[in-house]
Amino acid sequence: MVMKLGIYGGTFNPPHLGHLTSAQAAMDVLGLDRLQFVPAALPPHKQLPPGSPGPQERLAMVELAADSLLLPQKIGVNALELSRPGKSYTADTLEQIHGQYPDAELWLMMGTDMFLTLQNWWEPERITRLAGVCTFARTQSDSGEALNIQAEYLQKTFRAKTCVLQLPHIVDVSSTQLRQMLERGEGQEYLPPAVYGYIIRHGLYGVHFDLKQLPDRELRACAYSMIRAKRIAHIKGTEEEAVRLARRWGADEEKARRAGILHDITKYLEMDEQLQLCHKYGIVLDDLEQRAVKLLHSKTGACVARDVYGVSDDIYHAIFWHTTGKADMTLLEKILYIADYMEPNRDFPGVEKLRKLAYEDLDQAVLLGCEMSIQEMKDRGLPVHGNTLQARDWLRSKSNRKEP
Repeated sequence: MVMKLGIYGGTFNPPHLGHLTSAQAAMDVLGLDRLQFVPAALPPHKQLPPGSPGPQERLAMVELAADSLLLPQKIGVNALELSRPGKSYTADTLEQIHGQYPDAELWLMMGTDMFLTLQNWWEPERITRLAGVCTFARTQSDSGEALNIQAEYLQKTFRAKTCVLQLPHIVDVSSTQLRQMLERGEGQEYLPPAVYGYIIRHGLYGVHFDLKQLPDRELRACAYSMIRAKRIAHIKGTEEEAVRLARRWGADEEKARRAGILHDITKYLEMDEQLQLCHKYGIVLDDLEQRAVKLLHSKTGACVARDVYGVSDDIYHAIFWHTTGKADMTLLEKILYIADYMEPNRDFPGVEKLRKLAYEDLDQAVLLGCEMSIQEMKDRGLPVHGNTLQARDWLRSKSNRKEP
C-alpha cells in the first residue's frame, strides 16, 4: 500500500494553532499516513521581517508545536531546508523528500495566497510532477471562485493534482497578525503553550518578561517548553495535587503550585547535559547518581528553577528532593514528593490507598510511597538510593514515637 505523505512548508514565524489545526484537518480529509512540517531557512517568495528569529529558533518552535499534537509516529519535522545552503526552493525540497521516500505519494500543503501564485514559483512544473497540491480555505473570503479557477488552471497547465479544503472552523490567524499581537502583549491563545513558553524564554517578537517574576500562566508555558508534550499531563496533575495537599495540610499553596510546575523541567536532558549542569551548579554526585540519569533531573531542575526562575529556597529544596526523598523532610518537600508519586494520571497497584492516606496522614502516605518505591526498585533488580532508605527509616522512627 502506497504511503501518503503530507509536506507542510513555511517560515512558521511563529508556528501557531492555525498551522496545527490545518495540518490535522488535511490529514483526515486526504487520508495522509504521515505529515512533515518543513521550516524554510531562506524563503524565496518573501523577506523575513527584521528581527525575526533565526532558522534554528524557528525549527525549535516548530518541533514544540508538532510535538504538542501527541502524534509522534505520524506528525514530525523535517529540517532538510535548514541544512541546505541558499534559498529554500520547494522544488528542490520535494526532490529530496522524493529521494527519501521514493514510493510515497506526496502532497504539498499551503495557504491560499501561495496556491494562487504557484505558477510564479521556481520550477512549478517540477513541483506539480513530484506532489499533489493542497490548499486550505479557512474563511469565507478564501472559499470563492478564485481557488477553483486556479485549481483548474494548474490542472490544465501542469497536469497537477489539486485539492481545495474548505476548513471554516480552523483557527483563523496569520503569523503576521500574531507577531503584531505578541508585541502588544496579546495573542497567547493562538499559540501552543510550549511555543509561547519558548518565545518568553528567548524574548522573541517583542515579548519581554522578567523570568524571575513570571505569573503562573507564563511560568507554566516556560516549563512546558522544556519538556515533551506527553509529560504535560503529569506536570498538570502534580501541580493540582500539590495545591490540594497544601490546602489540606496548611502549606503555602502558591509555593506548592510553582514547585509542581517546575519539578520536571530538566527531565529530558541526556546524561552529558545533566552532568554539565551538575558541574555548573556544583552538585556533588555519589556513585549511583553518576550512573543513573533518572536521579539527576530533580537536582539539576532545582538549580535551574532557582537560577533562571528565581524560586525561593524552600521550593528549590522541594524540587531537589522530590525523586528520592530524604530524612527530616519539610512539609513542602513531603507534599511535592507524594504529589509527584500519586497525581491523578498515575496508575499502579495501591495508588488509590496512597491517595486516600495522603489526606488522612501525610507522614504515613510519604512512608508508604517510599516503601512502594523501594519495593519496585528491588523487583526490577535496581539499586535503591540511600536517601530513600533514610527517608523511610526516619518516617518509621517518627511513626513509632507517635505510638502510645
